[in-house]
Amino acid sequence: MAKKATPPAPRVVRPEDVDPHHRWDRPLQAPGFMQVDFEERVDFRRLHDYRLGRVRQALAASGLGALLSFDQHNIRYTTSTVIGEWARDKLTRYSLLTGNGEPYVWDFGSAARHHKLYAPWLKTDHCRAGLLGLRGAVGDDSLFRQAALEVKALLDAEGVGRMPLGVDVVEPPMLFELQRLGMEVRDGQQVMLDAREVKSHDEITLLNMAAAMVDGVYQDIAEALKPGVKESQIVALATKRLYEMGSDCVEAINAISGERCNPHPHNFTDRLIRPGDQAFFDIIQSFMGYRTCYYRTFSVGRATPAQVDAYKKARDWMDKAIALLKPGVSSDRIAKAFPTAQDIGFESEMAAFGLNFCHGLGLGLHERPLISRLNSFRHPIELKAGMVFAVETYCPAKDGFSAARIEEEVVLTPDGAKIITLYPADELPVANKY
Repeated sequence: MAKKATPPAPRVVRPEDVDPHHRWDRPLQAPGFMQVDFEERVDFRRLHDYRLGRVRQALAASGLGALLSFDQHNIRYTTSTVIGEWARDKLTRYSLLTGNGEPYVWDFGSAARHHKLYAPWLKTDHCRAGLLGLRGAVGDDSLFRQAALEVKALLDAEGVGRMPLGVDVVEPPMLFELQRLGMEVRDGQQVMLDAREVKSHDEITLLNMAAAMVDGVYQDIAEALKPGVKESQIVALATKRLYEMGSDCVEAINAISGERCNPHPHNFTDRLIRPGDQAFFDIIQSFMGYRTCYYRTFSVGRATPAQVDAYKKARDWMDKAIALLKPGVSSDRIAKAFPTAQDIGFESEMAAFGLNFCHGLGLGLHERPLISRLNSFRHPIELKAGMVFAVETYCPAKDGFSAARIEEEVVLTPDGAKIITLYPADELPVANKY
């Protein structure tokens, strides 16, 4: 009987070993975007070491021999490589990390050669050209077979070929080829989310810088929000400003006004803004990969009593939830602070999901923690210092069509939540009041 392979001892790296730079007694940093010699800003090599250390730690605790990632956020977190948002849904780039090995990345065309020249934190022979199916467009299963054989050979060489392999998202032909080679494929996405849930000093700095960009865009929106302006024009304005500021991806901007506010459609149209409209916006963009999810509501010119009342309720729910956010608190306690589905006119928590909840922010738009009345009573988790997440509330107005939508991004410090979305939202803003 063949002896079962024993994986090499993992190099477990604790967050405090690689990131001694958290200074919770100081203001959260939002520095300028250039590197300078007279103050410390973001240290990208320290960021890479922290992220790789977190993945190693999560992998060591998982029972898996390696992680094979096709999710762009997981690839970037592990390898610090990216080749543009166009690759986000192609499933043709992938990375591999064994317990104590160095990360491999297979990239599109000449990008692998570029990494060899400009990504010295990766071994040059670990940057490889690769191509899978491009979501079926190639139509050649032999590419999946070749890739699976190469992965299997590397796993065997690093002593983990007989251990389960964690995979996050994958095209079915690749999954089938891995299984044909006798590999036990398990869910690797949860392992990666374990790694990504606690942010380093550099990650928090980048998230804060991204939020600062949106602070400024909301000032531009408030000045432009007048009768006769289209929702789509506000989206164009915001997109232009974000890219001018240095955004690397404007993923989505919701712009919702007037009768479109209730029910919330999560998109934008060419509707004209009218006097007295309530209008809310969500700006989802990233700086150096780190995302924002940042709602603000305005009334245009004037606010009605129904609009003001809805906003006060949404703000009250927000403030009560944020006041509970502390390390060690169970997420089900936070969920109880949110209104029930019936409180906002929905028949079930599934139907109301996404309107009053929290979700983690990082390289991905939805990371841990995810806190809502739909899931947190059944599966509560413990909050930890270093988590960064968005808190969202929504309240329909009594007029039947207006609604208030507020979202704050928070960093969980040892003393509680620190808000990093700073455009004023304590009271309902009225744009271009008359």
